[in-house]
Amino acid sequence: MQQKKVTIPDIRNRKNGIPLSVMTAYDYPWAKMVDAAGIDIVLVGDSLGMVVLGHPDTVSVTMDEMIHHTKAVVRGVERALVVTDMPFGSYNSSIPAAINNATRILKEGHADAVKLEGGVSMAETVAAIVRAGIPVQGHIGLTPQTATSLGGFKVQGKSAQAAKQLIEDAQALEEAGCFSIVLEAIPAPLADHITREITIPTIGIGAGPGCDGQVLVIHDLVGLYDRFTPKFVKQYAKINEPIAAALAQYKAEVESRAFPAEAHSFTMKSEEMDKLLQLY
Repeated sequence: MQQKKVTIPDIRNRKNGIPLSVMTAYDYPWAKMVDAAGIDIVLVGDSLGMVVLGHPDTVSVTMDEMIHHTKAVVRGVERALVVTDMPFGSYNSSIPAAINNATRILKEGHADAVKLEGGVSMAETVAAIVRAGIPVQGHIGLTPQTATSLGGFKVQGKSAQAAKQLIEDAQALEEAGCFSIVLEAIPAPLADHITREITIPTIGIGAGPGCDGQVLVIHDLVGLYDRFTPKFVKQYAKINEPIAAALAQYKAEVESRAFPAEAHSFTMKSEEMDKLLQLY
């Protein structure tokens, strides 16, 4: 396993090579585990709004929340590249605002790069952020921040015309300077085609096996998010079940006074207790 810090050139050099592994993390303990597993990119996703903060979507997440969680993740990561989502409203109002907010994520959050959603319409903004010295990962296909305008959380690019637009989006982001692009919820043949058409790595999520890498939300992977499980998710564990069992056992032992036992308690010399009782 590579021990040195993963860099942007490392990610670019994985094009058509060993697929990149990408996983979300939102705090220190999860970041440590993800990094220790040798994951290439740790994504501080705005999905934290749903899986950590309990919002129905990602739109409510703020810049301060993204920076707060990025700081915690960075403390737990030694090797992986840390990429942070720019939240809704932080980059689509103006280019100066986008540069300022991307700068905050690197300067205050200490992330290595930012990710933002959108293709052709965001290319000029992406180019400006890159010119400011900030690495950018693109995101096209199903873009959760604007899912309402796309008709909900649905597969994108199923018609020839829609697919052509996604190809143009990917090409525009490559030209703008993105070092990689996330392809979300698009047909596998289209993802294969886009991957061959551009020279930067593609990271798939619900885009089939032909991409240069894959990303999942950690809470989906381990079965901690209970509202819904997208078709493209494979649950590698269901740790919610042993956690629920542990909590139920804890409650029962507290109520029966089985916990805390002597092994979990501190002692005091009997003579000191006797002296205490004599003090009042």
